[in-house]
Amino acid sequence: MADKPTSGDSRSVELQVVVCELADEHYGLDIARVFEIIRHQSITPVPRAPVFVKGVINLRGRIIPVVDLRCRFAMPETEPTKETRIVVAESGSTRVGLIVDSVSEVLMLQLAAVEPTPEVAAGADSEYLRGIAKLGDRLVLLLELDGLFDVEEQNILAGAA
Repeated sequence: MADKPTSGDSRSVELQVVVCELADEHYGLDIARVFEIIRHQSITPVPRAPVFVKGVINLRGRIIPVVDLRCRFAMPETEPTKETRIVVAESGSTRVGLIVDSVSEVLMLQLAAVEPTPEVAAGADSEYLRGIAKLGDRLVLLLELDGLFDVEEQNILAGAA
């Protein structure tokens, strides 16, 4: 997962992530793939969309499909709170809004603190796991946005935009 560091290139040994929370777990998104973080807002449903696609929003004239990550990860759904956020990020070639319980911080991680995804979690649905960062006594699951949706789902999201 980690590139070999080159002399004088600190970017190859660090990763900056936006830390989001879902059901009391921490997830990290590569900040280079995050465009913005907005408050939860009214979402227009899209007929016949997959269950995890809650609909679309109009963000300054651009239509953005919105995905509920709790639903995507088969977690119990909850009602939005004042802490709920939509993280607008790039998955594949599509800009998508990801509903999360909250966004807590931006971290600079040393790649040495990132472990590969354990075998027990490396099943068919783990393409979206990039690794696990150990930060003291807490763990941050690093999401690989390009693996979050399969090709058919990417096409659906692109069609909703």
